[in-house]
Amino acid sequence: MNQKGIRIKSFDKFLTGFLRFLQKEKLYKQSSLTDYYIMIHKIQAFMQIHGIVYYTPDIGLKFQVVYLAEHNIGITQQKTIATIINRFNDFYSGVEYVIQHTKSIELLPKNYEIILKAFGAKCYEIGNKKITVKAKDSFLRRFLKDCITLGCTCIHKLNAAHVTKACLRVKNKDSWAVIRAFLKWLAVIGTTKTDMSTLVPHYKKAFKIPVTYSKKEILKVENIIDRSTGIGKRDYAILLMATRLGMRSGDIVNIRFDNLDFENEKLAFIQQKTGEELVLPLLPDIKKALEDYINNGRPKTSESIVFIRQLAPYQGITTSVLRFETTRYFRSAGINITGKKHGPHSFRSSLASSMVNDAVPYEAVRKILGHSNLNTIKHYANLDIKTLRQCAIEVPEPSGKFKEFLQGGGSL
Repeated sequence: MNQKGIRIKSFDKFLTGFLRFLQKEKLYKQSSLTDYYIMIHKIQAFMQIHGIVYYTPDIGLKFQVVYLAEHNIGITQQKTIATIINRFNDFYSGVEYVIQHTKSIELLPKNYEIILKAFGAKCYEIGNKKITVKAKDSFLRRFLKDCITLGCTCIHKLNAAHVTKACLRVKNKDSWAVIRAFLKWLAVIGTTKTDMSTLVPHYKKAFKIPVTYSKKEILKVENIIDRSTGIGKRDYAILLMATRLGMRSGDIVNIRFDNLDFENEKLAFIQQKTGEELVLPLLPDIKKALEDYINNGRPKTSESIVFIRQLAPYQGITTSVLRFETTRYFRSAGINITGKKHGPHSFRSSLASSMVNDAVPYEAVRKILGHSNLNTIKHYANLDIKTLRQCAIEVPEPSGKFKEFLQGGGSL
């Protein structure tokens, strides 16, 4: 590759090689190749207009910023453009093809990185799961980056002014609890002379009643799916896992053939969130839907993930695909989702509330949903109006001064 980049005269040749790679190696269909061709030619036109002689990945990213600023397009189309440019840049740089780009972590100064790594190890030691440690790391990176901006060049020089000012910049108040634990730990290990955890504000999340949908609404969503197509067969099996078993979307998209036991009608997997094994019954409707998808709708591939993309490259779908499809089916079914959450998790809360309302014991609900803590599912009881009414007591008759007040006899 020319160190300066692709000269505009050889741009077409390079583009042809890129499209041939997508077609031959990744089995892209002509419609997708056409979308890539049109968008990348717009980059070429952008270069010519601005007198740019050589293409480099920076030019592609600059074009993306300008193009999105000049065109009022939806989020989905914006993501498509970003994907096309990222894959074109990967091909340019000789980077291995990936389905979905992940954001790179911005490294902090070495002394901060060492402390963060040690804190992460401590979190694992006390039983935190990988996903929890990752979230804590993300929270702390934002906090420490603000501390650095405020003049704290070394973690050992962290002071009360840095902490209080950085906390005021925090947008996600859930991170305050993580910051508090981190600062307390810094004092324990001697990194800071004083415990500054008391400087971090406390934040109590407002209680939210879980969003639920009725059995009738959920059946409408299930029945709206066109099961004559491969995508429909896949989505139907997926949604049944969410509506009938209450599985989390992250667990659904990661299901492998090894997790399925058709003979004994069981589904066993390690939960992504808790790291604990969960064994669920392979209900007749789910078993039938899975067999229909695997035998009649799933592309022929050796991929071990059960639910895969319907178009090449045949790799596992992401949770974003599941969220998008769920929203689409809600709308197609005519369900009112205005002001309500309508992702896959709403099926989980609907199932939990339905079981609680049907007098299924909390312990049974907990085991089915895979919660490690009994208290986690108790808030679903707030939706059990029928049972709550049985606990209501009679309002006592007014007496004394209060009775006189109600009868207009003065003030309290």
